[in-house]
Amino acid sequence: MGFDKPLPFSLPEIGEAEIEEVVDSLRSGWVTTGPKAKKFESMFTDFLGDSSLHSISVNSATSGLHLALEALGVGPGDEVIVPTYTFTATAEIVRYLGATPVFVDVDFDTFNMTADSFKAAITSRTKVVIPVHFAGLSCDMDSIINIARLNQIHIVEDAAHALPTVYNDQLIGTLDTDFTVFSFYANKTMTTGEGGMVVTRDSALAERCKIMRLHGISRDAFDRYTSTKPSWFYEVVAPGFKYNMPDISAAIGIHQLVKLPDFQKKRKLMALYYQDALSKLPLLLPALPPSGCDHAWHLYPIRLTHKLGIVRDDFIRKMSDRGIGCSVHFIPLHMHPYWRNTYSLDSNMFPNAHSAYEMEVSLPLYTKMTHEDQCRVVQAVKEVLGFD
Repeated sequence: MGFDKPLPFSLPEIGEAEIEEVVDSLRSGWVTTGPKAKKFESMFTDFLGDSSLHSISVNSATSGLHLALEALGVGPGDEVIVPTYTFTATAEIVRYLGATPVFVDVDFDTFNMTADSFKAAITSRTKVVIPVHFAGLSCDMDSIINIARLNQIHIVEDAAHALPTVYNDQLIGTLDTDFTVFSFYANKTMTTGEGGMVVTRDSALAERCKIMRLHGISRDAFDRYTSTKPSWFYEVVAPGFKYNMPDISAAIGIHQLVKLPDFQKKRKLMALYYQDALSKLPLLLPALPPSGCDHAWHLYPIRLTHKLGIVRDDFIRKMSDRGIGCSVHFIPLHMHPYWRNTYSLDSNMFPNAHSAYEMEVSLPLYTKMTHEDQCRVVQAVKEVLGFD
């Protein structure tokens, strides 16, 4: 069966306002980090609704996670607890600093790290835990925060999927944790093309991140080139990185952030449509948020049950034959050669994550989709599973 219009897994929704803002940046001469990056940071803090927060724009969420761990003093001899069911960036930034990632299993229903799996992995060397809010559904943060406090462990939330996720009536990014790191990659709930945001309440940690995101220089480039004082002089106070967000990216983010509430409303309606349209099929559908919480719906992950008689890879191929792009989130880290071989990992150590991986398929869910597009996805799912 062929279609004139293939339906991809994901597409960003970029409007004329973003395009005009980027053009304005190009014409202004500020193409690297400048006034629009600062404006975007200020807008992001306002969006979270807590003036005590510091928002620090970076060129990727991976960069942001690295800065967060560096600011917390993570180094050789330290352990950082991470879920195996995540993208490799969550763990690789631990290795950047010479520390050791400790991998834990996830909850079968939510794909999220549990408080019990976190607690069981704690040793005298544990310095940080990185809960990942999978697909846009928050982890059980009250329990994780309580355990971390009792054991003097720092918390860095990997919120790459979680904007704007709500946990117990609070936006992710405003909880009592050390850092929250968001992603603005092209397929996320809002985008800057590439980019991320580091959020913290701690002024000293924020200052460290600002210094380290630009070569460890004591003043950032924006200040040097707009200061009314002689601006040629600067000092390198640490061996930093090149992680700043340019104004061209921030120009996109300024307008994407304004649109985010509307994006979120549409994603929620789309997810609810899938929930209803697929509810009678022998599938495991995504966990819904409990009372007081809200899902960002970055992803819509379904799981194929064994009674269907079709393996996941065949399902994806047959969906592709019908012009529908699907994906898998994620291949757990314990299955990748580097992590598996370096840390002697085995699938039996992570039964929930391994089972979830073998069954999981992410269906298309993005705001440029029409209702007809979604109907087409549902029809294709029914055809492939033999329920047409």
